[in-house]
Amino acid sequence: MANTEGLTLVTGAAGFIGYHLARRLLERGCQVVGLDNLNSYYDVALKESRLEQLKAFADFQFEHVDLADRVGMERLFARYPLTRVAHMAGQAGVRYSLSNPHAYADSNLTGFLHILEGCRHVRVQHLVFASSSSVYGENASIPFSEHDNTDHPLSLYAATKKANEAMAHSYAHLFRFPCTGLRFFTVYGPWGRPDMAIFLFTKAILEGKPITLFNQGKMKRDFTYVADIVEGTVQLLDRPSIPNPDWSPKAPDPASSTAPYRIYNIGNSQPVELLVLIQTLERALGREAEKIWAPMQPGDVPETYADVSDLTRDANFRPQTPLSEGIARFVTWYREFYQV
Repeated sequence: MANTEGLTLVTGAAGFIGYHLARRLLERGCQVVGLDNLNSYYDVALKESRLEQLKAFADFQFEHVDLADRVGMERLFARYPLTRVAHMAGQAGVRYSLSNPHAYADSNLTGFLHILEGCRHVRVQHLVFASSSSVYGENASIPFSEHDNTDHPLSLYAATKKANEAMAHSYAHLFRFPCTGLRFFTVYGPWGRPDMAIFLFTKAILEGKPITLFNQGKMKRDFTYVADIVEGTVQLLDRPSIPNPDWSPKAPDPASSTAPYRIYNIGNSQPVELLVLIQTLERALGREAEKIWAPMQPGDVPETYADVSDLTRDANFRPQTPLSEGIARFVTWYREFYQV
């Protein structure tokens, strides 16, 4: 890379959201360093296929580094004159955290500390990091607002995301570099993760296998198309957080601070019942699903619903891709990629 002005680090570049974000930035003319450890949490071949798409861009450089590798992360931050960091990497999944908790501590806690330390030492202009709607936990206030309390996560995964927000705030306060946390709501779309519901349902239906619907199919999710997630992320990446002059310790706002720190929801703001999702998927696939009804899973919440008024106000953007359109695009990609 001859010109490294405005260099952006995108972690998790071989992952679902990280890939789409890196591609969007590259298509906009940005120079991007992509980081990933290419772990085997799911199909490595899919991750490598995403990477091949990114490597076609002259302004992309890939670094195979694990977030938990302190020396490797220090070398990466020393090597590149990074101006912005979009941290999309981390161990995902609520259910996996029940059986493999240490993976979450390594990646989401230790790994995030290495990101914060790197940003501190090179004085990045802005750190944007992926949080999750799962932090709302037992919150019963619908829709979920960034100004709500999030002190009761229901899974270790959610707890690590809540911890990331607290860690970022401490660094924004101590070292005064802007940090913005993004609470993503049930992201789906082309190049999606094989462990996510829409991918699993699509695969099963095409193979003639039954699908399991938890909470008797009455779960509601704020399904958000990946291009909307990425657009919201890019808009906020371009707007480093600033201190809230009206913030008061007597009535503390969880979404802002006296530090350059902000939290935003990015969601479609249109919760869809699981049964409606299945019907939409059946229409797109031209096949009916065989259904198994099951109770609620540990760590799950019955409904997610994003209040995106802050995103609309500050970034002049709100997700709006209809579920039917997003599902059709996903199914087209799935059939082409897997040739089914």
